[in-house]
Amino acid sequence: MATQTDTSSSAVVTGSFEGDLRRYLRGLGGLLVFLLVWWVGAMTTQPSYLVPGPLESVRAFVDLFATSTAIVVPILGSSLVLPTGLAHLAQTLFHYVPGLLLGAGCGIGLGLTMGWNGALDDWLRPLVRVLRPIPPLAWIVFAIVWFGIHHTGAAFIVFVGAFWINFYGAYGGVEGVSGELTDAASTLGVERDLSMLKLVALPSAAPQVLTGFRTSIGRCWMIVVGAELFGAPGVGYEIINASNNLAMATSVAYMFLISLAFLCMDVGFRLLERRDLAWR
Repeated sequence: MATQTDTSSSAVVTGSFEGDLRRYLRGLGGLLVFLLVWWVGAMTTQPSYLVPGPLESVRAFVDLFATSTAIVVPILGSSLVLPTGLAHLAQTLFHYVPGLLLGAGCGIGLGLTMGWNGALDDWLRPLVRVLRPIPPLAWIVFAIVWFGIHHTGAAFIVFVGAFWINFYGAYGGVEGVSGELTDAASTLGVERDLSMLKLVALPSAAPQVLTGFRTSIGRCWMIVVGAELFGAPGVGYEIINASNNLAMATSVAYMFLISLAFLCMDVGFRLLERRDLAWR
């Protein structure tokens, strides 16, 4: 009997490994096909600088770390010398991180409150429907007037984008809490609204809240590049600056840098998400 159990377990592990290997090989195949199409496109495009090839872009990426650049740390006012690529990435993070965290915090807070409180939802829903369709980048003109062309203005744009993504994630999560769960909690003695929100609504809505935050991590990288188009320092500004000088390979190198930064953040958040939602 034990031998049959061990054999079954080994078969499951082997099948899982083979399935993962097939997925990785397919992913690698898709990447190789993309690189081949890119290389062919670069070879057949004239003038050649319009579409830099993979090797040229990789060399440009390496060059980002061959020199150093001094940047000023906001608030502290101190100077920091880093490899050029990391220096411009740090400049972007100086407004990306505060905008993302503040936007997510405010969006999740308001989403949970409106989703749980029907009266507040009735009061604010028309305002939400008016403001939600406005793209975050449409606020650039106000960001310039209110905060100037620097980190604060760019952080405001990221804040707007992160706010709405997380708002709807939290709002939908709380609104979708099963009535059976609240009835069961009431039967067990949970009567106060605050206790019901803490013990029932939040755990039930957690998957959607975390999914909303994870979505905002990637979406805000798109937004922050657009926010830097008006002159705020960072990777997005360097992409435009390089393209104005027809250094398209450098633009692609900075795009690689954004992708790597996002991948690191996404993988890190997924690990935290799996740990916090292990109860599922």
